[in-house]
Amino acid sequence: MIRKIVTIDPEKCDGCGLCVPSCAEGAITLIDGKAVLSADNLCDGLGACLGECPRDAIKIEEREADEFNEAAVEKHLAAQGKPAQAPAHHGHGGGHGHGGGHGHGHGGGCPGSRAMSFAPAPVDAPAASGSRQSQLAQWPVQLHLVSTTAPYFQGADLLITADCVPVAYAGYHEDFLKGKAVVMGCPKLDDNNFYTQKLTELFTRSEVKSITVLKMEVPCCGGIAVAAQQALAASGKQIPFQVITIGIQGQIRG
Repeated sequence: MIRKIVTIDPEKCDGCGLCVPSCAEGAITLIDGKAVLSADNLCDGLGACLGECPRDAIKIEEREADEFNEAAVEKHLAAQGKPAQAPAHHGHGGGHGHGGGHGHGHGGGCPGSRAMSFAPAPVDAPAASGSRQSQLAQWPVQLHLVSTTAPYFQGADLLITADCVPVAYAGYHEDFLKGKAVVMGCPKLDDNNFYTQKLTELFTRSEVKSITVLKMEVPCCGGIAVAAQQALAASGKQIPFQVITIGIQGQIRG
């Protein structure tokens, strides 16, 4: 398969080893004074090691590579005497056909980017003073960081959100997020072609039941809806699709 994966320039690498402990999967090792990728299937391609290299020797490239394999990672870490990664999710209920509870899975290179699915607290649960109940049931949410095979996308109603929407629309959690899986991004600041490619992969690899795109009324925000429409067409699937526009003062424009 063609996917993103780490590549290390041996000409730039000075063998300092700072990248080795930054890889939670143990995918990088030192051989003959140079950092090398132990095996393609151990690298999740998220690049948590990038910022650790003082020589800028590590990059992310797209090439033919074996799929990231969590079982291989656990076996590899066990052979090194390191704790294995936790399973992707636990069966404690939850929506969208995925398990609730906390879990770790795809995206293990950075602890803050590991995939988790969990059940939101019951609606009638007491909220902290001055706060409202979150309806988020997964992590991460950034389109750059989510795994397209994360369990919380399987059989899910998907919410694609321009990242200004939750700030502008006060009832975002109750009116839109509740019961849905979510991805977020900004078509003004990011590469919309990347959004199209990532969403195409998500629609192709996950059995998404419906797609709702939430965008702001400003013209540049329309790119996220275009990317979603192009991705759906490229996937060849027939999935119920709608676009909702939010005004900059929080009104639903349609």
